[in-house]
Amino acid sequence: MKRELTLDELFKLRQNGYHAIVDVRSPKEYAEGTMPGAINIPIFDNEERAEVGTIYKQEGQQAAMKRGLEIFSAKLPEYVDEFRNLDRPFTVFCWRGGMRSKTAATMTDLMGLRASRLIGGIRTYRQWVVSELEKAEFRPPLIVLNGYTGGGKTAILHRLEQDGFPVMDLEGMAGHRGSIFGAIGMEPSNQKKFDALLVGAMKKYEDAPYVIIEGESRRIGKAVLPEFFDRKKNEGLHLFLRLPIEERVQNILNDYDTDAYPEKFLEAFSKIERRIHTPIAKEIRDHLEANRFREAFRLLLEFYYDPRYEHSAGLDEHDERQIFIDADHMDDAYRKVRQQIQRIGRKLASGEAAAEQDQN
Repeated sequence: MKRELTLDELFKLRQNGYHAIVDVRSPKEYAEGTMPGAINIPIFDNEERAEVGTIYKQEGQQAAMKRGLEIFSAKLPEYVDEFRNLDRPFTVFCWRGGMRSKTAATMTDLMGLRASRLIGGIRTYRQWVVSELEKAEFRPPLIVLNGYTGGGKTAILHRLEQDGFPVMDLEGMAGHRGSIFGAIGMEPSNQKKFDALLVGAMKKYEDAPYVIIEGESRRIGKAVLPEFFDRKKNEGLHLFLRLPIEERVQNILNDYDTDAYPEKFLEAFSKIERRIHTPIAKEIRDHLEANRFREAFRLLLEFYYDPRYEHSAGLDEHDERQIFIDADHMDDAYRKVRQQIQRIGRKLASGEAAAEQDQN
């Protein structure tokens, strides 16, 4: 295995699945955005990196390198053990393929663990992500699962994915559920992290006959869908799932740990409180303050989310690109959604076969 790899060479190694990529930057840098599937084994933790950076600014490069070596040397045995536990070949990277990745590769190599290093670091990967998004293309047609808030769409997508269907979880990539409570209990992704995850999913499914996504607005938390992907979503085939309101309330209760973050729900509600008729808004607030979440969520659905959705969704039962699915509960919903997707898949496959015959 080569000691230094280009991004293309790393991609080819990763195709067999038996190759680790290791981000040796600080945990903070790693959390802000890394390569999908990368493991974080940092040279410096957040505080150590800040200390070395301060020394670099105040005393210069040599003093910073000396302090960095002191910090790293003290934890070298434990550091190498983390790589030894990977038990498979690995490639390390830092920001620009500089000192940190060189140090990690050299030290693990000295301990008998042959490492590769990504030339250009994650910066070259970020440049590749941007170039892929600039192409503004994604071939597979999109099947878009829509529905009222609390309709269990994400849970259905996860079940479909587990059953082998091609699914992109946009909310998971964004670290946000898309509602006013969407960030509670999650870590919203910045745009760089979202872009990387989206491009990774696009490459994974570039030859799929179709891809299933959830109906989302263009902005999901802190992240924004690329214009071409949002346009393709709008042009896709849309399934609209309808469940009884009590089922939807229960889905919301299942999604959120209300005991862990009760104050977060009040904080989020305060941002939309003025948009709701005053007596109802007060009733919702009273329920939230008393931790009566079932009652609060039901009123929010009835007087806030449902009217907004009906106004913006453009529901039209005469539109051939819109398919409406009524279900009594989640198992019923999953069965019916799956049946519709299988039917659509067969139709798409027969259409492609007919197109090939016409070309021949």
